[in-house]
Amino acid sequence: MSKVLNPQTIMAIKDLSLAAKTIIDGFMTGINKSSIKGPGMEFSQYRSYQPGDDLRWLDWKMYGRSDRYYIRESEMETNISVRLLIDASGSMNHEDSGIKKIDYARYMAAALAYLAHLQSDAVGLYIFRDGDLVSLTAKQDFQHLSRLFYHLENLQATGNFTSANHFNDIYTRSQKRELLIFITDFYQQDEEIIKLLDTMVALKNEVVVFHLMGKNELEMDFKGYSTLEDLETGETVQFNSSVKERLYQEKLENYLAQVRTQLLERNIAYKLIRTDEPLDQALREFLKQRSNIKL
Repeated sequence: MSKVLNPQTIMAIKDLSLAAKTIIDGFMTGINKSSIKGPGMEFSQYRSYQPGDDLRWLDWKMYGRSDRYYIRESEMETNISVRLLIDASGSMNHEDSGIKKIDYARYMAAALAYLAHLQSDAVGLYIFRDGDLVSLTAKQDFQHLSRLFYHLENLQATGNFTSANHFNDIYTRSQKRELLIFITDFYQQDEEIIKLLDTMVALKNEVVVFHLMGKNELEMDFKGYSTLEDLETGETVQFNSSVKERLYQEKLENYLAQVRTQLLERNIAYKLIRTDEPLDQALREFLKQRSNIKL
């Protein structure tokens, strides 16, 4: 694990914008930056300049040859709207090795927002917590990015997941294509997260789910604990690792297989991430698998 970009080191950087830049700089290492800079994928054709077009994409060589203004256009529509959705319910306060899931989600979202901003994409934010929905409209400018960082810096996990009657707010549509990135621990009591995903899929945009779990959850490493508490309901259960470890691992494998199947059936991209995993590594491995994703 990189000593520079391990989660403890990154999360010691309190300035979220600086932390995001550090993560993305690490992410960019070893990647052909020319394939990521600017909006769009591969260059396809020229089109005539229209009022309101971004002047950065004017082709001055074409202007020199023709005395007319042309825009370089990509094979895919250039800019998209990226909406970051964060589960901030109480279960995201789960901690392992000094790292809470909500903090990992905070820094991951900041890094993704910074990367999208570099690509001139509009970025929005939804926070699901305490039965409510906090939203920040998708925009593309530095002041908006600063506001988004402010929301993330003040993000606290509490209460239950947002109730389904708030999901209709997500139907606020943009004229641009959208990429919806949902960061969650997938803790649900009544299929509320699956219901949210069904709402997101109905928008017919691309959906990505980052599923956060602690090492102690995945390996049942709860040494020194005799009682475990549900961070949302307050319910407790007596714990004996020597007796329950095998049963726990079987149930965990079944649970993770079920989650993957549910998302695959909905054509949703899925990535399980351990909270002791460096953030740049988590992003790089996932995006390498999906070379067509525009992030």
